[in-house]
Parts: sequence; C-alpha cells; structure tokens
Amino acid sequence: MTDIVKVKTGSPAEERGAYSRLIAVDNLIFVSNTAGRNPRTKLIPEDPAEQTLQVLSNIDAALAAVGSSIEDVIAARVFVQFPQDIDAVMEAYAGKMRGINPTLTLTSPPLGMAEFKVEIEVTAYRGATQANVKEITITL
Repeated sequence: MTDIVKVKTGSPAEERGAYSRLIAVDNLIFVSNTAGRNPRTKLIPEDPAEQTLQVLSNIDAALAAVGSSIEDVIAARVFVQFPQDIDAVMEAYAGKMRGINPTLTLTSPPLGMAEFKVEIEVTAYRGATQANVKEITITL
C-alpha cells in the first residue's frame, strides 16, 4: 500500500486555497509554490536575493518534516515576478543549489502578491543524496 503524507503549515493561504504545502507519495515529494515570508517574523524581505534564500529555507523546513532536505530536490520551478530581478534571484538560487543541480524551469509571470518577487516549487526524491549519480554531458 502506498503511503501518502500531506503537510500543512497553518498558513491561511493553504486553508483558503484548500491545498497542502507538501505531499509525499512514498519517496516522491511535491512542494507547493512557496514564497519568501519568514515564518517567525511574518515579514517578506524586500531584496530579491534575500527573498530567494528565505524561500529555499522555507522549502528545506517543509522537506525536513518528512525526513528529506533541499539536497533531495530533483526538479525546480522558479517564478520571478519582475524580469529585472532574474539575475539576483538566480545568483542566490545557484549559490544554494550548486552541486544539487536539479532540473529547472524559470519563468517570469505575475505572482499572487506584488511583494512576492520570487516563488519556487520543487519536486524531491527522499534519499536522492544517497543515490549513485551519473552525470552525462551532451552536445545539443
């Protein structure tokens, strides 16, 4: 029988939107689009790089709830509200994700609130950090 774990953070948005922050289906983990609000202070950093690091910290905390971590991320989708912030967001993102190297989709759509400069959604596989990883370079 498949085990499914649904993680809630108590966020009013989760209740309003009827969704879970994270769902783990056995070892496959889906994390909802996550913003950069500090869960303790409830503040959102103004700086896009700081906001990106807060988003990744929030994701890491959600993954920890099911025995995983940011190092298990295998796919990421980064949504940057303002195109002029892409470089700052991606520099901060790369600083945290370098060596993990998940697949990446980057886009610049409107986000749910003007103060959100970046939101990130990830898929992780619990135990990916212990996997035998083979990296292949191809020419396209």
